[in-house]
Amino acid sequence: MILITWIWLLISIFGDIFRDHELAGWGKALWILFLVVVPWLGALVYLIARGRSMNERARAQALRNEQAFGQYVRETAGTGTTSTADELTKLADLRDRGTISAEEFEQAKAKALGRGPVQAAPTRLDDQRAATSTP
Repeated sequence: MILITWIWLLISIFGDIFRDHELAGWGKALWILFLVVVPWLGALVYLIARGRSMNERARAQALRNEQAFGQYVRETAGTGTTSTADELTKLADLRDRGTISAEEFEQAKAKALGRGPVQAAPTRLDDQRAATSTP
């Protein structure tokens, strides 16, 4: 049991040494050398000298993993997309402000509701173009 705990402790320390971005390459090499040459003393000194920052790095990594997982779940579940009701509300607001015409509103509404496109009657602009283009 003590051997398994010892191996787990060394793996944790080695992982922390290589995960630490603030520690330079030579510092990492010296810590690894110290742990290989005098393992018991090296592990004890490492835990005393860097135990608190080791815990902080592990906590920060766990938070990053949790945030990445939450982001993945939100993207996969589609909670970031707008609902049909939200889309219809925005369309109605655009129609009320005069940004889009009633025909455009009906076409976008049909699209949002998943229906086929609605054939719109020709607009006044189309009628004017047709009238001016025929001699």
